[in-house]
Amino acid sequence: MNITVFCSAYSLDERYTAPAAEFARLLGAGGHTLVWGGSHAGLMGLLADGVKAAGGRLVGISVELLRHKAYEGADELVTTADLAERKALLLSRADAVVVLVGGLGTLDEVTEVLELKKHGLHGKPVVVLDTEGFYAGLRLQLERMDAEGFLPRPLAELITFADTPAEVLERLKA
Repeated sequence: MNITVFCSAYSLDERYTAPAAEFARLLGAGGHTLVWGGSHAGLMGLLADGVKAAGGRLVGISVELLRHKAYEGADELVTTADLAERKALLLSRADAVVVLVGGLGTLDEVTEVLELKKHGLHGKPVVVLDTEGFYAGLRLQLERMDAEGFLPRPLAELITFADTPAEVLERLKA
């Protein structure tokens, strides 16, 4: 399975890196392909290293602006002209989307993927690994949108949340 992962390109505390490393190990050991932002930096690099070490395949989708941070050991590395093209390619190459901890770029990516899914433009599963309750605020906001009629489809059809790396893969298989 080609699993696109959105996550931080910053170096983070172990409480965030340890679950990401475990997810990378499980992804690679399961024979999956990581499709990601193509960076060697921060959590992105840790994820790529872990998938590769566990026997998985790496497809990096970088952007010209960040070409200097491209991961050298990818099985395939594509460089796009801009961030919009990068997001579109990350989604088109995915069988599923997983969201790990991240900043504004990650938030932008997941909300765009959800907006497209809301309109029926893709049906790929989207699973958030909610490490340390990092996405509790997002989850609460989405639940409120669902409860108050702001979503045309039930929230459970758009996104699911998982507490552990193993649970993420279980949800993707379901």
